[in-house]
Amino acid sequence: MDVLDEEVESILYIAREISVYKIPHLKANEGHRANDWGDLAQPLWKGRLRIVEKSSGAALMFEDAQTGELFARAPYDALKPCVESVLDSSRYFVIRVEDNGKKAFIGMGFAERTDSFDFNVALQDYTNTPMLRRLKAALSPPSPDEEAPSHIPVGPKKDYSLKEGQTFSISIPGKASKSLTPGTSLLGSSTQSTGNSGGGVPLLPPPPSSGRKK
Repeated sequence: MDVLDEEVESILYIAREISVYKIPHLKANEGHRANDWGDLAQPLWKGRLRIVEKSSGAALMFEDAQTGELFARAPYDALKPCVESVLDSSRYFVIRVEDNGKKAFIGMGFAERTDSFDFNVALQDYTNTPMLRRLKAALSPPSPDEEAPSHIPVGPKKDYSLKEGQTFSISIPGKASKSLTPGTSLLGSSTQSTGNSGGGVPLLPPPPSSGRKK
């Protein structure tokens, strides 16, 4: 017996009724406005909207509410979204639909703001899935702070600054060593000790003076 394997699909969102509008061409350097679409009470088409996710990705499906016949389809790419909000309303959007390689832009409107809010949430939830987050991170260039040469070991930074009470000594032939501050040296030994038992760096004696006088 042959078994037909059908691709499993997940329904991310359903709107029982949405309106579709024919929209004018976008003017340069301006966003879309629903008020430019004419009489919003007379849409081009009415039906339902489903956001369907398959292994190949997600898509917005505009279907007849009674028969399920497909009116338009808009593949959703989280990196290049096909959904754009209008400037003058939270209930209307511009959708880029595709059919056999051809693309067109249509207007879409919800009857209630709660429906448009749920629509936005569904798209955000899909965009924030772990798989898409990893994909966006892989395609995004790393920031300068994240770039580091491979030969430099990664680890916590060490603090080499002098702490309060610490000092260090510099030995110069012919001159006595001078400490910045009294207390414990940077190597852990006391710089106030005059003997060699302290474990510090011994001071070199001054050179012998010459007996001649100039």
